[in-house]
Amino acid sequence: MSLIFYKYQGTGNDFVMIDNRQSTFPKNNTKLVAKLCDRKFGIGADGLILLENHDKYDFKMVYYNADGNESSMCGNGGRCLVAFAKQLDIVKDEATFEAIDGYHYATISSDNIVSLQMKDVSNVTLNEGYIFLDTGSPHHVELVENLENFDVKNIGAKIRYSDLYGKEGSNINFVKQIDSDKFAVRTYERGVEDETLSCGTGVTAVAIGMYKTQKTNSNNVKLQVEGGDLEVRFKEENGKFISVFLIGPAILVFKGTIEV
Repeated sequence: MSLIFYKYQGTGNDFVMIDNRQSTFPKNNTKLVAKLCDRKFGIGADGLILLENHDKYDFKMVYYNADGNESSMCGNGGRCLVAFAKQLDIVKDEATFEAIDGYHYATISSDNIVSLQMKDVSNVTLNEGYIFLDTGSPHHVELVENLENFDVKNIGAKIRYSDLYGKEGSNINFVKQIDSDKFAVRTYERGVEDETLSCGTGVTAVAIGMYKTQKTNSNNVKLQVEGGDLEVRFKEENGKFISVFLIGPAILVFKGTIEV
């Protein structure tokens, strides 16, 4: 079987994109998904995303982690999917779609800056030394010293697999404050089981977490990740975070065909 794919990246978080509006992709073949995402024997990516038809919105997003399993929401993946939909002439400068965590709205500029509305956040759990919240995916947020030399993979894996989060685990974000409204973030992602250059739901969690703990008074937070720069904007109403937008570039890397 010959498979046409597109490779996209959003601040270094990279994805295999497939137009599945004709429902031809074998969605239950987790081994195939994992192979396509493999950086040595496949295309190479942090995840694979199917764009599918939707009877109400512009399209549907189906997201798989690099291990081949369908996963929770991916913010950078959602932004890249909007850029992919524009490439396919499904949308122009606005998009609506359904993901595993529900409805999303997005805008895309002429220079491929995608502003993606994330889910509202009601619960932010403040613990001794860390914060936990769900921004479409579960996230542990922790301020650390010497972030540049921090052992993200090993320490992140230890927390991810600890009794704290059980079998399902959590994504783990390590944070350093740079300015009153700017933070550096490095993330260990479950499903990838390694550090990624960027995590959209992760920086969203960091922005809200830093605001909630009064590390910043800004509701327009800048995030510096290993793969570039992102921005998160939100409003707070009665302790609930609404109108949450993840903003950053979504770039086509290449298009190709692979025999599977």
